[in-house]
Amino acid sequence: MGGRVKRDQPKVARSNLAFSDEIEVVIEKLVAGGDGLARHEGMPVFVARTAPGDRVRVRVTQRKPSYARAEIVELLCAGAARREPRCRHFGECGGCDLQHLEDDLQVEYKVAATVETLTRLGRVELPAPRVVSGSSWGYRTRTQLHTTLPRDRAPGERPVVGYHVRQSHRLVAVEECPVLVPELESIVRRLAAAPSSELPPRIDLAVGGNGDLTSAPVIEDLPHGEVETRVGEYTYRFDARCFFQGHRELLPRLVESVVGTGTGELAVDLYAGVGLFALPLARRYERVVAVEGHRIAVRYGRINVRRNRLANVEVVHQAVESWISSLPRDCDRVVVDPPRAGLGSSVLARLKAASPACLTYASCHPAALARDLAALDEAYKVGGLTMIDLFPQTGHIEVVAELTLR
Repeated sequence: MGGRVKRDQPKVARSNLAFSDEIEVVIEKLVAGGDGLARHEGMPVFVARTAPGDRVRVRVTQRKPSYARAEIVELLCAGAARREPRCRHFGECGGCDLQHLEDDLQVEYKVAATVETLTRLGRVELPAPRVVSGSSWGYRTRTQLHTTLPRDRAPGERPVVGYHVRQSHRLVAVEECPVLVPELESIVRRLAAAPSSELPPRIDLAVGGNGDLTSAPVIEDLPHGEVETRVGEYTYRFDARCFFQGHRELLPRLVESVVGTGTGELAVDLYAGVGLFALPLARRYERVVAVEGHRIAVRYGRINVRRNRLANVEVVHQAVESWISSLPRDCDRVVVDPPRAGLGSSVLARLKAASPACLTYASCHPAALARDLAALDEAYKVGGLTMIDLFPQTGHIEVVAELTLR
């Protein structure tokens, strides 16, 4: 199959590791998602919140036939990239993975881990990636808080407001979150001090371009309704129930990377949300079809098309998986920005059958992207690769792959 990189799978040594064992390991590198990789008797051991070069004593928390996961018991010797985390909730709160690493090295490690994952799992040839980064703190314009009432609470005791512990449903009460824009962080502080026992289990918050705030569901004393933000020459309206990328500074760079410079007759935007990519595509293509299954996102997508006076964009309210059979064969361009799980088999099959001249794939999950690139490899090659650090202090990075027909 053209372009496929063939490699023998490495053999994993057998190990006597057992659940709860304590061992001493040295972290070799970071892998996609942000965990550190060490080896014990040849077996890979993944340890969260470690840095390359760390020597640590760890406790095994999960044992599988080919790998293990562990947690730090003691940091014996720090790697060169390690620093003191800025947030006092780091280590317990599951929101951030990499605050213990220097900002510039975070990006370097994430890019290397993503390339390794795409190459190892996708087995496709990749061009050298273009890397885009911006502010590492105070950047995030969206968040989802969770609340719960303490068990056996005393009369008048406040609810816990915060984020989940990593890989757990247990909540960590937070009073600060330095990755949030100041407008959102102030709301976190306000909710943390709220006396009400009537807060909903989940609270979605988002900030618009002028600092205006929206929350969902409706909460007394918190703003709700829609907000507006501007990206390039387009304005977008949405509310807290809609997905919208959260790095205020890097949104224009993301749109620029996805939309590119191509032109043509027909472009299709799958998983279109509120129209982040569909609107600028409309300036470059004679007709744009934006497909989205989320009812509220579709409503705002249509609002945004009207407000930006774009007569050549059709917003279709239908799940991509059920609409995909309608994808025409004469399409010049398809953009996909799927959920973390990636593209379903029906979508992959139709993309290969319809063979659009250009296919742009945006993803924050390297393993899912690698699987889909492998499935598309017979028809497409990766002509361009951009990695955008939309999620500083976490193990995630946004990848934009530009695919062209072989």
